[in-house]
Amino acid sequence: MKPANHLSRRSFFKHTGAAGLAAFVAPHFLPSGVLGAANDKLNVAIIGCGNRSRQLLPPVILEGHNIVAMCDVNAQQIARLKSGASDGKKKKKGGASLATALEKTKVYEDYRKLIETEKTVDAIIIASGQHWHLEMSKLCLRAGKHVYCEKPLAHSAAEAREIGNMMPGCKLATQIGTQGGATDTFRRSMEIMQAGVLGQIREVHCWINRFFPTSEEINMQADPMPEGLNWDFWCGPARMLPFKEYYLGGCLKWGRWFEFGDGHLADMGAHAHNLPLRALKLGPPIRITPKFGEPIKDSYPSWATYRWDFAAREKFDPVSVWWHDGVKAGPPDALTADLKATYGEVPTNGVLFVGEKGILCSDAWGKGGVMRLKDDSSAKCRGVLDHEAAKSIPVTYPRCPEQNHMLEWLLACKGGPKTFQGFDIAAKAAEFGMTGIVALRAGRPIEWDSENLKAKGCPEADRFIHLPVRKKWLA
Repeated sequence: MKPANHLSRRSFFKHTGAAGLAAFVAPHFLPSGVLGAANDKLNVAIIGCGNRSRQLLPPVILEGHNIVAMCDVNAQQIARLKSGASDGKKKKKGGASLATALEKTKVYEDYRKLIETEKTVDAIIIASGQHWHLEMSKLCLRAGKHVYCEKPLAHSAAEAREIGNMMPGCKLATQIGTQGGATDTFRRSMEIMQAGVLGQIREVHCWINRFFPTSEEINMQADPMPEGLNWDFWCGPARMLPFKEYYLGGCLKWGRWFEFGDGHLADMGAHAHNLPLRALKLGPPIRITPKFGEPIKDSYPSWATYRWDFAAREKFDPVSVWWHDGVKAGPPDALTADLKATYGEVPTNGVLFVGEKGILCSDAWGKGGVMRLKDDSSAKCRGVLDHEAAKSIPVTYPRCPEQNHMLEWLLACKGGPKTFQGFDIAAKAAEFGMTGIVALRAGRPIEWDSENLKAKGCPEADRFIHLPVRKKWLA
């Protein structure tokens, strides 16, 4: 299926006239530079030079834009990125071209100095740890820079609300790193469910078969400090802990510890909740119920299950959304017959919508959707792009050029259409997930007072809603 409103990369700017461009230049959070002709190249900077940066930068290079500055508090990360190597110190495919593109790129340790000094930067990619996302995004936006940030956008419900409150009137291009939302199947799944093909949907299950060790206390004995690492700056807004080498190496290392991340719910839940949030037009939850594998200490548990209850809205009935993680995570057995018929077994990750008339299932990124209606002749699901019952449903959402979320953001930075997954959406998704963390860390079900950012009758939850922040490394 190729929708009528699809624009190729080559034809994009031909169809975006001066009037369309002008609509994106308004007097609030304006871009720091003046947008020029369609052939102008962007000056891009990146903050956070770990392995994720090696996946985000190639599209920038492919489009011919300039990577003018990079920033990391770990000198070894910068050296590996500039050489085209991975964190494992081996060259990766495409590493040579990446190294060539970064050969003359300026290097910074302090993100504040980069923003202050590099006046020609148009757009900034934030690929740092979760605990840094809010502060870095705020400073970039206030400096008039377009911003791409890795998910989730915030480290607490209060942080999510703060960045969300900055979005009304913002004319900068923002994008969150939930790449599944750029696919045709993600957007088609939204159209199908909003058209009522599945009937009312009152139950959604999201899951991934991934686990951590048992929740434990922070080890207060420091490991030897690697050369070139500013550990105090790495901790940044979070509490400065004794350095442990296992904090380095990606979100499945530092992300296990609540000081810096929020476990699988933040890592993969940010992907999985995106489709329910968008397709079912979810507002704030009214109740969150957690279950977990052991007493919660300073790190994420070995398994967890959450249930969010949402009130009726627009044409949608009340709905409950679950998240399951752990070695045997998945939806209840009673709901898996269609999945087993289609795949032979329950997939190791996914999002399952249970409707009155049938089911729709995607992977945990919200892509690759399949569906089966109760009156289908086949026991197997069919793809959302091919199912007969969906063919008459009109295309209502724009499709992403090449289904590439980075390309969509780069085009928006140059004055093109607004990104599909800007910070206005990302803030809602982050608050959704972080209410689960509040209930988990409080150790009990909570009634959520969204208007006042409170867990009703649970004052002990306040410290998990509003995290303490160190100011030393902030702007």
